[in-house]
Amino acid sequence: MPTRPPLVRSIPFWALVAASLATAGAGALLLVDKLGVMTTTLTDGTATGVEVYVGQSIAGLGATLIGVGIVGILISLAIAALSTLRPHAPIEIVEPIDWASDDAADEAGPAKNDASLEAPLAEQAGPGPAR
Repeated sequence: MPTRPPLVRSIPFWALVAASLATAGAGALLLVDKLGVMTTTLTDGTATGVEVYVGQSIAGLGATLIGVGIVGILISLAIAALSTLRPHAPIEIVEPIDWASDDAADEAGPAKNDASLEAPLAEQAGPGPAR
């Protein structure tokens, strides 16, 4: 059974989270900016039609972007919750290492003049200069 990487290492998941946060942040910036301009110009009586009517449309766009960002964050939370239901690979239990037997094998070492080790190297080298 192939296993997938955990959600923490999933690039599409983090791209969804980052895009959702960026969209919500951009929407909040638009909304706060346009509402601030509209409030200032309407209270001091210098409001024009562009600031009032176009400002309302842009504020509506900002509110929509905030909503889209929130929906994206909720989708990423749902994906995170669903990823916990996915079966994980079984843990393989390994026997403890017997360090005493490894030390004995290391001290003996491989034979230095073993012809079986040198033969494959000579075959890989190919034909060389005649000696």
